[in-house]
Amino acid sequence: MLLVPSLCFAEGQHFQLPKDLSILWVVPFVCMLLSIAICPLAVPHFWEHHFGKVAGFWGLAFLIPCALTFGFGNAFFLAAESVLLEYVPFILLLLALFTVAGGIRLKGTLVGTPIVNTAILAVGTLLASWMGTTGAAMLLIRPLLRANAHRKYRVHQVVFFIFLVANIGGSLTPLGDPPLFLGFLKGVSFFWTTVHLFAKTLLISVILLALYFVIDTVLFKKEGSPVPADAANSKEKLGFEGCINFVFLACIVANTLISGQWTGPTFHIFGVPMELQNVVRDIMYIVIAVASWKSTDMGCRTRNNFTWAPIEEVAKLFIGIFLSMIPAIAILKAGSDGALASVVNLTTDAEGHHVTSMFFWMTGLLSSFLDNAPTYLVFFNTAGGNAAQLMVDGEVLAAISAGAVFMGANTYIGNAPNFMVKAISEEQGVKMPSFFGYMAWSVGILCPLFALITFIFFM
Repeated sequence: MLLVPSLCFAEGQHFQLPKDLSILWVVPFVCMLLSIAICPLAVPHFWEHHFGKVAGFWGLAFLIPCALTFGFGNAFFLAAESVLLEYVPFILLLLALFTVAGGIRLKGTLVGTPIVNTAILAVGTLLASWMGTTGAAMLLIRPLLRANAHRKYRVHQVVFFIFLVANIGGSLTPLGDPPLFLGFLKGVSFFWTTVHLFAKTLLISVILLALYFVIDTVLFKKEGSPVPADAANSKEKLGFEGCINFVFLACIVANTLISGQWTGPTFHIFGVPMELQNVVRDIMYIVIAVASWKSTDMGCRTRNNFTWAPIEEVAKLFIGIFLSMIPAIAILKAGSDGALASVVNLTTDAEGHHVTSMFFWMTGLLSSFLDNAPTYLVFFNTAGGNAAQLMVDGEVLAAISAGAVFMGANTYIGNAPNFMVKAISEEQGVKMPSFFGYMAWSVGILCPLFALITFIFFM
């Protein structure tokens, strides 16, 4: 089908779903989320072997009615646009980071005591803004799991890891999280979020680290303060194996940043406008991943418990998420003209003034279930879309930025590394909470902290 000439739209054509699109078009996306939440519990054997087919089904559950309603060519364009501009860059960045970080092994014996675990979370939180939440998460999740392999209670460790390393820690620079990088491309200064989100990030990170330390200490003592059986016999010095991958990790960060610093010509694939700098960036992700795979000793990856299963699971599930999410993003982009107008309009009061707290919560809550990058852009544009003016006013842009990054921790699909961390942890024997079980953690712990942030900074 990809070779059918009729599908290659003329340059400049760009089909968009109508602004008055019914909310019923979101049903496949909702069913996709419910499948992720319910099927692993209700039909675990079926889900384990067929989750990729389920994801594909819900993607087609949108595309087929879309083709019947708006035409096959238009439906194909929407699918191609989502895959080429969103899914492919998303999965290739994950692939590169997963491959590179999987080749870095922390040698020596780290014993998972409350102090050691808290230190790992703190280091990851600091690194996340400079190497990305995905990079920091992929680098440190395996050392954390190995250090605690002898522990009975491990779920809380991974949950707080997702909170801090995979999300909140990435709020200080455009390198930390995709929505902030989009803001940087729109004209927000590189260190603007460093200055304006520092106090907010510091406050919530310190509270979470302190809370984690208390919980881990209580559970550690409840377990009898266990020590690994082979801890005393280990003679391996603390250090890193596969250090060449630190160079590749720097290459990924540089590749991402450089892609936003130059503009090449635009060409079209099936009518989808492709910018050269983005195509080069994605090709370089593949090159870096292959170079890492070829240059890293396979024994190092084996000792690091590296397998391809987690990235395969994420790739299959997220193709269904990205396709079924198309109408949800379209309705949100329609703003005051769309089916979610009542939600978008909450960000302004009766006199037309911006309500900072609502920008924080609306951006955050929608980012918890939709891709936080386009959600950030929707509310960025709702606030006026002028980066220079928004940076001067400060509060609204800070609220949008904090909401998109912080509340990505609310669900497994709120930010790219969340599901990856879950998959790696389950592969190594941690019985992670279900979709709704994880949300019980996030609502119970994070939402009160977000309310505190709102009261202190956004009222």
